[in-house]
Amino acid sequence: MDKRLNQVVVVDAVRTAFGRAGEKGLFWNTRADDLVVSLLKALIERNSRITPDMIEDNIWGVTNQVKEQGGTIGRAVSMLADWGYHVPGCSIDRMCAGGLTAIGFAAATVASGMADCLIAGGVEHMGHLPMGFMRDPHPRLEEVMGGPSAFNMGLTAENIHDRFPEFTREMADQYALKCQQKADQAIRSGKMREMIIPMEVMLTDGTRVVADRDQPPRPATTLEGLSNLKTPFKEGGRVTAGNASGLNDGACAVLLMNEEKARELGIQPKMRWVSSAVAAVEPTLMGVAPVPATQKALQKAGLTMDEMDLVELNEAFAVQALYFMDRMGMAWDDERVNRWGGAIAYGHPLAASGPRLVAFLAGLFKENPQTKYGLATMCVGRGQGYSVIWENLQGR
Repeated sequence: MDKRLNQVVVVDAVRTAFGRAGEKGLFWNTRADDLVVSLLKALIERNSRITPDMIEDNIWGVTNQVKEQGGTIGRAVSMLADWGYHVPGCSIDRMCAGGLTAIGFAAATVASGMADCLIAGGVEHMGHLPMGFMRDPHPRLEEVMGGPSAFNMGLTAENIHDRFPEFTREMADQYALKCQQKADQAIRSGKMREMIIPMEVMLTDGTRVVADRDQPPRPATTLEGLSNLKTPFKEGGRVTAGNASGLNDGACAVLLMNEEKARELGIQPKMRWVSSAVAAVEPTLMGVAPVPATQKALQKAGLTMDEMDLVELNEAFAVQALYFMDRMGMAWDDERVNRWGGAIAYGHPLAASGPRLVAFLAGLFKENPQTKYGLATMCVGRGQGYSVIWENLQGR
């Protein structure tokens, strides 16, 4: 048996706009599976040399796999996209990193030679299916995870502040402000246009609009406004709605291929998969896990953090981002990190967020052809972290 690994590349990455969860959200009257269908159709329309019969699997991360997100959404959506019966599909759950894990699984499948062309992505409709919806935890789960705070992501962030008091509320607010400012500049500069697939939706009042712009960003954010916000998870705490990501709806899809096959078809890939790693930590300190995950990914790749030209770090909470950068030897305002802003501004629709990191890296690689390596990393509920390293193939 041939043991050589194939080179795995990203051909394209698209997403919906991200909406706020709830009745005032863009997608309150739109189903999660319809969000995915719009992306599948767009990938084929944008990549004319790829046809649905070439897609060998359709892997979707989704956290709450019930109701419209249940029933193996990865299999159903290709048929809803009118691709027929022949495209396999599945759904996987690693909570927040479900979509990034889907990409990791797809990369491993292509690298091993089991497939040449796959779609991987993530979707979450937190308005219809809130976090924890219809779950029934084992009676001993709280005990084995270290206490009740492990079930509350806001409290896990407060736990990081408690364990590591050098990361203050003021630092978290300052970081959050910078995130909003970077996102506002990126949006006004048109950085999102190439990746966001517009779709017509109906709002609560019956108005039909085109959802082509992220709803969560707050460009008018000020440091004074952030400092006056309440701390809902803990009295006298440090985590607020301003220095944490919100509850959101959205989807993101990535088209991956065997590099040799892509070039045979005359397709110019955007970036090459280098390594992936997952790590686990104490669940009550969930947000620290991107550090060991990244250390493992770097070790597997034979690279160092200094060689990462770009870093897309999912900001579930500002303190988690501050911890990561400090422990990885970076300044809190390192220019490599989240150049277009992060989840504090754009939102965090759970499983959709990991693929968004990949989409952002693809865009940033194109904008910065001199860069070579990029990192996508995120923390995961229940105490995990997931990291993927990519190599830029645009303009080099």
